Amino acid sequence: MKRTLFGFSLALTLALPLFAQDKETERVENAGKVMEEILKAPDGIPQSVLDKADCVVILPSVLKFAIGIGGSYGRGVMTCRGGAKFHGPWGAPSMIALEGGSAGLQLGGNATDFILLLMSPRSAENILKSKVKLGADASAAAGPVGRAASAETDVTLRAEILSYSRSRGLFAGVSLEGSTLRPDNGANKNLYGKEVSASDIVFKKAVPVPASAKQLLATLQKASPVNKGK
Repeated sequence: MKRTLFGFSLALTLALPLFAQDKETERVENAGKVMEEILKAPDGIPQSVLDKADCVVILPSVLKFAIGIGGSYGRGVMTCRGGAKFHGPWGAPSMIALEGGSAGLQLGGNATDFILLLMSPRSAENILKSKVKLGADASAAAGPVGRAASAETDVTLRAEILSYSRSRGLFAGVSLEGSTLRPDNGANKNLYGKEVSASDIVFKKAVPVPASAKQLLATLQKASPVNKGK
């Protein structure tokens, strides 16, 4: 009996890290699919806006919870252009978490995909280091929509973070002021199999690009190979 219980405990101990890694791998793969679908849409992110982004955050299938109280929680990935000045190719993803109140996330009961474009090095560096409240620690605004829309608007020029949502096939700019973004280093450990910080992933290339991120990075590299914001 003791031997059976020991064998079960050992099997469970070995299985849990694999399950956690599979979960994060699936999340990265889903982010790649969401990004590809949105960039193919005619009413998607304007090319001139994407070309000036230093980093992109993709949060697939965010759900609202605590109906009557409010609050939402979503997990996804953040990928940045390489190099200290974000001029290189898109790099290995860092896992990220979004937390917000109902005032910022009017989701109802629907799963919603979120895309956030980080338009300044300061916003990218701060999010990689600690929790950032949108609208307070970093200026945020609903992003312009339509492939031909211009990035040279007052709102776009002032905002450090531009945000979008897609629910039931409808894509639009959305305000996420009051929500917070933070590194999910527990998920990074699950994905990469070791302790590694979000900052080290992006700035020090501490881990290789996982196979699950190939679609996401290929999609972004094809759509926006050069940072035209500087």
